[in-house]
Amino acid sequence: MKITEIDTPAVLIDVDRAEANMQRFQAYADSHNLTVRPHIKTHKLPRFAKRQVELGAVGITCQKIGEAEVMADAGIQDIFLPYNIVGASKLDRLVALNTRVKLAVTADSDVTIRGLAEAFKDTAKPLDVLVECDTGMGRCGVQRPDQAVELAKLIAASKGLNFAGFMTFPKPGTVVQTEAFLAEAKQKALAAGLDPRIISNGGSPDMWQAHEVSSATEHRPGTYIYMDRYQVSKGVGTWEDCALTVLATVVSRPTDDRAVIDAGSKALTSDTLGLDGFGRIVGYPDAVIASLSEEHGVIDLTACKDKPQIGERLRIIPNHCCVVSNLFDRVILISRDDVIEITPVAARGRVD
Repeated sequence: MKITEIDTPAVLIDVDRAEANMQRFQAYADSHNLTVRPHIKTHKLPRFAKRQVELGAVGITCQKIGEAEVMADAGIQDIFLPYNIVGASKLDRLVALNTRVKLAVTADSDVTIRGLAEAFKDTAKPLDVLVECDTGMGRCGVQRPDQAVELAKLIAASKGLNFAGFMTFPKPGTVVQTEAFLAEAKQKALAAGLDPRIISNGGSPDMWQAHEVSSATEHRPGTYIYMDRYQVSKGVGTWEDCALTVLATVVSRPTDDRAVIDAGSKALTSDTLGLDGFGRIVGYPDAVIASLSEEHGVIDLTACKDKPQIGERLRIIPNHCCVVSNLFDRVILISRDDVIEITPVAARGRVD
């Protein structure tokens, strides 16, 4: 089967580019004695999670229990859930999952820690818990190193829990601040008699500077496997490194300067991430995907010398590939112009 036979819209994954991306970062991490724990939210595919481990990753990162359950079913044995797990039903699932795999989670409050402790107090296998630190992202996480250590003490004193270390998801461009926060938290934890054996840093935008966060023991890149328009804008990779594209068809040319494709917000995601438009069209770099409705993408061709015609099929590098993976039931794995496999996105929709 050839790409020309695929109906649109569809997600294409260039397996050669994905493989090169995985190998490139693993080699970088190995050269800096840094453990890799890739985030599978980008691809949601057991085949790639297994390949990441084969290449040297210590395990994987999942954002939600549902994703982790899918990966455990596929045979992945070491899973990190950097999320505050709250609520009786989720805690029951977490206890069950901990019996099947090597598992760790994060917490950033005494409320979350006490909930974990109550769920695990009578279990045979304790749960590893890391304290989440906000080193500048402004999302979850304690705000100061001393707060991190106080929660570490609470975890260490809780039956059924093991204090495992610290974790952050940093704001891009804050390598110095991230290292300062984690280094202070580590020093204060050691002074308190605690062992932060894991210090987990994350993100693809600064992954080539991961070694500069010298306190970290591991790095959690996600988007690196596929790359996307945002990562290219940050200098993480090039257009030739982008493994995921959305294949779409031009279905209308209402005016000379406007084209409409059969891929809208349900195929390309409405994320802009500060970029102009909703993706880059391969072969038409001056075209701007100006707006999206659910099933239509409107392209501004004003700056284009050459313009696509009705029926023409376009490959689009999305702004944010992780969201696109969760929009499709299946993806099409390709090598050059050949279809290698059509595979279901196993963890699609598992945001529970």
